[in-house]
Amino acid sequence: MARTENRNALLETTREYYENCPGCKIDRLNEEQRGVPYRNLSYIWIVSLCTGASIHAPSFISFVLNSLSCSLRLMILTCEVISWGCQAKYLSINLYNTAIFFCQLCQYLHCSHSFTSWYIRDFHIAEREEDIGFYAGFVGSSFMIGRALTSFFWGWLADRYGRKPIILIGTASVVVLNALFGLSTSFWMALSMRFLLGCFNSLLGTIRAYASEVCREEYRSMALSVVSTSRGIGMIIGPAIGGFLAQPAENFPNLFAESTIFGRFPYFLPCLVISVYAVGVLVACWWLPETLHMHDKKVNKRCDSCDVLEASAEESDEKGYVIEVKERKISQKANLLRNWPLMSVIVVYCVFSLQEIAYVEIFSLWAVSDKKYGGLSFSSQDVGEVLAISGFGLLLFQLLLYPPIEKVLGPLPVTRLSAAVSIPLLASYPYIAMLSGITLHLVINIASVLRNTLSVSDSCHWIIHIAEQRSGKFQPQSQRAAANGISMTAMSVFKAFGPAGGGALFSWAQKRQVAAFLPGDQMVFFALNLVQFIGLLLTFKPFLAQPHE
Repeated sequence: MARTENRNALLETTREYYENCPGCKIDRLNEEQRGVPYRNLSYIWIVSLCTGASIHAPSFISFVLNSLSCSLRLMILTCEVISWGCQAKYLSINLYNTAIFFCQLCQYLHCSHSFTSWYIRDFHIAEREEDIGFYAGFVGSSFMIGRALTSFFWGWLADRYGRKPIILIGTASVVVLNALFGLSTSFWMALSMRFLLGCFNSLLGTIRAYASEVCREEYRSMALSVVSTSRGIGMIIGPAIGGFLAQPAENFPNLFAESTIFGRFPYFLPCLVISVYAVGVLVACWWLPETLHMHDKKVNKRCDSCDVLEASAEESDEKGYVIEVKERKISQKANLLRNWPLMSVIVVYCVFSLQEIAYVEIFSLWAVSDKKYGGLSFSSQDVGEVLAISGFGLLLFQLLLYPPIEKVLGPLPVTRLSAAVSIPLLASYPYIAMLSGITLHLVINIASVLRNTLSVSDSCHWIIHIAEQRSGKFQPQSQRAAANGISMTAMSVFKAFGPAGGGALFSWAQKRQVAAFLPGDQMVFFALNLVQFIGLLLTFKPFLAQPHE
């Protein structure tokens, strides 16, 4: 009891709000917010389900209906804000988190995966059809290379000048560079646009820091789950859009004539749709509140002391003492790298991310390749349908099944189970290619849905969050975005190798169709399973440190 009173007294004497500080305004709003933000979560999922469902229709009309539906939802939100009057400030937290979801979704809505092979073929840079995967892999890797080079820099800027400017810059880059990618006239222009998009769109670290600051501490896990969920949805919806809307003059000749810009640039329409969506997100983000504390130098020192004293007060409940402020501030920068329970999970997450991004790249190349090379001979529209169905299945799984499963088993067992089950599933893909007709479409859709629901990356997001909570390491706001930038840099390095390595492996495998050992695509999926198996092994001791309860 005495320790609790001492902690409360310590916090009351050090907590101070400043009138013109945006971070203090958010903190005061969070203090007034009470109860679980069910309204926030319902808004996010309603709009997400609406978006996911409307993508199924293989026509441009579906996107018009989707825009009208989202506009209607926005009108309802506006009416509720007006009707609530003075209570609108409580609803604003829900709007902020909804904006986080759409901003994060915008980051991952990259539609190029589903039509990269056709794009490379039209550039006539590959001498043989078997070499298309090699060049397509470099286009996919260029984005991750750019993000790996700049993630820490954008995190550092976000810690110095605020989260909102970085979010606006990243969203604006999607508007411009994604449209220019669709207008590319050469392989090198497409490669450059993807690289620049990665350089200017390193939003994930900043978004994760923003999500942890815009709501109360007990709801931070919900906010972080919004980030991870939107990431998975975006990686499915983006390629689905690309598959549906690529080559519109051929697929929808009644709507798009060959003489229009969409006939000259057959891959511009899906890029334009995502750029238009990003414009709406950019306008919405203009009203996002800043969460970074901004005081003068004297006040900043007092705020740093407040952060340190709060963490020290929490430790004093268990150990009965308070760490000196000066000593704690000196050791703060070293805490992240010395936090092995957290760093070991990040390494595991990087390995699984490598496997996931390589699978995304290889699946589209494999699906559109000819039957004689072990592929499925799918069109871009066929690939879009498979990815759209997978996205809808993933959405239902995360909404209805994953929460109770994760609650019963825990995030780490779920990760291990999903990794183990994915191995035999991927091993069956070369044999699925032997099917044809309606049987092929049915089986590949079922397999794709299972593969996406078993994706271990989303589970790793939960493990990282739990490791941060249990490790007992206090991370000040002045280093939060930079720390997320470090983890993003590590993940981007692994993901940069995934598309290039996967594309090169796929190209090499197509040249060895008659090999005695693992011929053709069997070698590709064997390599994916090998990386998956390594990630599975790393989830056990002694590598993965178990946080203390």
